[in-house]
Amino acid sequence: MDAMNRPLTDLDFVAPSKHNHRIENLFAKLKFEPNKHVNTLYGARRQIYYDPANKRQVDIFFDKLSFNHDLDLSKRLDIDPFTISLSDLLLEKLQIVKMSEKDAKDVIVLLREHEVKDGASGDVDTKYVSKLLSGDWGFYYTVSLNIKKIKDYLKGVPFISPEDKALVDKRLDEVMRRVEEEPKSFGWKMRARVGTKTLWYTEAEDVEHRQ
Repeated sequence: MDAMNRPLTDLDFVAPSKHNHRIENLFAKLKFEPNKHVNTLYGARRQIYYDPANKRQVDIFFDKLSFNHDLDLSKRLDIDPFTISLSDLLLEKLQIVKMSEKDAKDVIVLLREHEVKDGASGDVDTKYVSKLLSGDWGFYYTVSLNIKKIKDYLKGVPFISPEDKALVDKRLDEVMRRVEEEPKSFGWKMRARVGTKTLWYTEAEDVEHRQ
């Protein structure tokens, strides 16, 4: 992670929507300042707070991570006691149509450290990933594009060893192989026929810096 020179800019949390009403009081006690614009417009699904003393931003998402695609975590928040599952963390990054360099670095670090296999506990569960993408062509298409982008980016990075590059590249291939092998739903096949003639993702509004 140090070699990747990945700046840590904010803290992201996911919470059950039933706790939505408790968040404002919690951050008031912590002396964080609310992003009033975002919290008023989007507070039921996302809230933002700032720590002026340490210049930190905190994003709280409720039930779903919604950027360009919806990643429903409402029934998956108990898989790991401290974080969302690694499978969901990978999908969170791979769902971003305009993937940034820091997102690509996050995927590389994640796949350098963790195996990918069906039913994996504590690693990336390719069975879960492939089943989710087999029902949503748009999400599948974005993920497939981003995996290609990361593989190309990986070739040019000077700060990780050839052995690590080969390992990450192999795991990216394994994720995509498993996704391609998974039987696709009827809805997936119908949407695939339309392809990119119509927008396959939701335009995500940038609310990060609005106050």
